Order: sequence, then structure tokens, then C-alpha cells
Amino acid sequence: MVSAMSSTVRATVVQASSVFYDTAATLDKAERFLKEAAELGSQLVVFPEAFIGGYPRGYNFADQSPRGKESFRKYHASAINVPGPEVDRLAAMAAKYKVYLVTGAIEREGYTLYCSVLFFDPEGNYLGKHRKIMPTYWERLVWGFGDCSTTPVYDTPYGKLGSVICWENRMPLLRTSMYAKGIEIYCAPTADSGDTWVSTMTHVAMEGGCYVLSPIQFCRRKDYPSPPEYLYSPSEEFVTPDSDSIIWAGGSVIISPHGEILAGPNYEGEGLFTADLGMPIPDVRGEIPKAKFMFDVVGHYSRADILNLTVDNRPLVPVTFTSSPCKSKYRDDELEDLKKMGIYGDS
Repeated sequence: MVSAMSSTVRATVVQASSVFYDTAATLDKAERFLKEAAELGSQLVVFPEAFIGGYPRGYNFADQSPRGKESFRKYHASAINVPGPEVDRLAAMAAKYKVYLVTGAIEREGYTLYCSVLFFDPEGNYLGKHRKIMPTYWERLVWGFGDCSTTPVYDTPYGKLGSVICWENRMPLLRTSMYAKGIEIYCAPTADSGDTWVSTMTHVAMEGGCYVLSPIQFCRRKDYPSPPEYLYSPSEEFVTPDSDSIIWAGGSVIISPHGEILAGPNYEGEGLFTADLGMPIPDVRGEIPKAKFMFDVVGHYSRADILNLTVDNRPLVPVTFTSSPCKSKYRDDELEDLKKMGIYGDS
């Protein structure tokens, strides 16, 4: 069901690097950008993939030497618990600047890391998270796999808000599941600054009939620790340590449901890229029906009689603990009755 409440929303994507191995400093940096975005009148601010905790670009994930294990220890230490003190601080920032905040973060659960996106509302409530369900290539050696229990879509006054991370956006079935949930503001933080990314995002916007916001980090070699603490794999041959060499070129973009580029892409440096979603009506949800008039991928343009998708949205856990009734001699009245009948308990 579509909520009747809707209006324009000023949305900002942040193009910036993390402070690698320094989560506190990264949070400080996030607040500076949030303050700047709020001064622009932004009501929704989206940060890049792995912004909190850092994307280990160039790291040799296959390094099993003592140096490699120490690098992972540091990376694990830079990740955050969800919930946890860093989540509390992000929630406070959202409340302070009165914005919906969506940010990439490296989530730590025990000794496994997940590439996640966290959601906050302007009242400072942590809404929930999306864990990346399919890390790409070498990422699979350092990040765990999420499941569809964390593919939320939140109903906001401006539209239904959700996120799909990086090359998950190349997974047609995952996209379809998000469209079926009614996503209208589709956040796509990514590590892909390649030439084809804008085309991918344009396709998603038109396929889903939704606004797409895709923030990407912009990083120079000096944004990462110097050798030997951090070696840019396979070698430092093509970049100079502590230099302005660009190793992540950005390309952040905002796209309308009609495939129109509203902000970006930018490959020049760090910055904020802002657009008013819902113009010219002005109404975010009023613009979307026009996009779906000829193509509604999970509606009038679907063929559920011959093509359909079933999604398992249960949490998938490796170990489930159950309690045996035998451990509780007087658990409830029913067991007491069974005992009296000689069916349960000591004979």
C-alpha cells in the first residue's frame, strides 16, 4: 500500500574517502559532510559503500602471512558492532541535522565482517540494515554473506527507501525483489567507479521506475596508510605512496525514474552532489507513476503465470539451539498432567 504522504525531498550523495584504520576520524568526517549537506537543505544524505570502516582497496586478501593476518586484525578492529556506540553516534548525527541518513559500514559480528548499509531517521532512530548478500570476487575472502532477512524497504514521508550495494545491482532477481517491495528511493552505494556504472544505474532507475542515488568514494593513495603498513596490491608500482595518485575516481550520481541524470557524475574529487527529487510536480511519488505508465516490472509488465520469483527472507544461521522439554520438570500445566499420567518424568 502506498502512503498518501509525499512531497519533494532534497537528496545528497557524498563522494569522499574514509580515514582508513581510524573509525573515529571517519565519523568526524561524516559529521562535517552532514553539516554541510544540512546547510544545503538536504533531507536525505547517502554515504558510499564501506564508508565507516573503510573499503580495503588494493589489499591482498589472499595474504596469509603474519603481515596479512595483522592487516586483517586492524581492519576487524576498524569495523563496528551493530548496534553499538558508533551506531548511536550516527543516530545522534541524523537527529542533530534532521536528515534521513543512509551509510555504508563494515559491520563486525564476532570475528566475521559484513559489508552493510545502515538506515537512520531524522528523529535519531536506527531503522535497520542491509547486509550485502554477495561480496564480489576478492571481497569474499574478507566479508561474510548476508541474506534476504536484511533487505528492508522503509516507508518514509518522501517515498519507500532501501538499498542495494555495488554489484548486487547486477543481480536481476535481487533487484526484482526490491521492486516487489515497492522501493521508490533506491540507494546504490558502490565501489565501482568504472565507465559503465552510470549506465547500470540508469538502467536500474528506468527498470524499477525509481529514483537512484549512487554515492562512490573518491580516494587518493595518501588516504590509505603508507608502506609497509599498507601495501597497495599487487605492488606499489603504479602508484606513489603518500601521493595524490587517484586510486578511486568517484563518479557519484543521482538519476530520476525516467533515466534523467539529476546530479553528477563527478570524477574530480570529494564533494556533495544534490538534487531535488519529485520535481516538477512537486511530489516524489507523483513522478513515479508516470515512469511506470508503460513499464511496471512487478505489475502490469510482469507475467506471473509463467515467470515468478520466490524469496526466502528468513535469517539463515549456521547453528540453531532448541530446548528439550526434559530439561524442565514442571514447565507448564500440560507437562504436569503428563507426569501424573506417567507419560512424562520419572517412572
